[in-house]
Amino acid sequence: MPTKHLFIINPGSGNADRAAERVEAIRGCMAPRGCDYQIVFTAHGGHAAELAAAHVADGADWRVYACGGDGTLNEVAGAAAGLSHVAVTHYPLGSGNDFIKIFGPGAARFDDLPALLDGRAVSFDLIDVNGRCALNIASVGFDARVAAEMSRFRRLGHIPAKRAYDLSVVYNLFRGIHRPYEVYIDGVRQPGHRFTLLVAANGRYYGGGYNPLPEAQPDDGQLDFLTAKSISVFTLARLIGKFAKGRHRDMPQVFTYARGRRMEIRCGRPEAVNLDGEILTAERVVFSLSPLKLRFLVPDGVSWCGDSFLCFEENRRKDELSGQIEN
Repeated sequence: MPTKHLFIINPGSGNADRAAERVEAIRGCMAPRGCDYQIVFTAHGGHAAELAAAHVADGADWRVYACGGDGTLNEVAGAAAGLSHVAVTHYPLGSGNDFIKIFGPGAARFDDLPALLDGRAVSFDLIDVNGRCALNIASVGFDARVAAEMSRFRRLGHIPAKRAYDLSVVYNLFRGIHRPYEVYIDGVRQPGHRFTLLVAANGRYYGGGYNPLPEAQPDDGQLDFLTAKSISVFTLARLIGKFAKGRHRDMPQVFTYARGRRMEIRCGRPEAVNLDGEILTAERVVFSLSPLKLRFLVPDGVSWCGDSFLCFEENRRKDELSGQIEN
């Protein structure tokens, strides 16, 4: 049976409406190839998952293209999790497109539709977050609260994303940057009772380019965890640049890194949870390696770095040579 292609376009993604541009590119590429394809548009949150699930239910061989940002990709990935007859990829329209940054310079090839059509399907891990799937990064703490309040500020009116983010940071600084949590990694309670940030990573980038865990691999059967202890606002301001560059090893007094399969967080009250940029609320949060895998479509010749430690060290050396790392 010929492969079917489904393009799910989120017209609200990104800083400009590029949906018409994508439609033109899809039609121009698919028609000459004689491919069986459909183009559909999302109309509300969760719609991408609904559209993907409805189409692939026939059991045919499907390739599903998330034409949006990381949120759209998350929805499509959740709908295709564990399905051997479905391969998912990102044909990006978002402003961040953080997940595909793991491919380095090769991330640009996800804009090349012929390269995607001729690509290969690889198996990626997923993070189970209280029964939902995340492909990239999940977190609890200051960053998740900032993301949650940013969305609320944007809903107040026509507030640009950067302005909404700044307002949310200031708002959350006044509310306090650390909270009391009980944290367990693979059943072992972590030292401390107040934390600023708790991260579980399958990918490497989030928040528009932060790279807190450059060691993370999407296909190694483990998750990478990072916990940040209680710190002051001044310490946060001083260390945020190092956190963004994945230099947690330089600050063992603040950050604890671990690899494993499960992180449990007992919050004591409902807290914001970041899940690939989407926000949910929970009092008890479990980030665990999902038993489900995702078939992800990658352009030929593109790599996410086969050895995570070597990849991390290579990026660090590049930073040192360019003088970007502080002495």
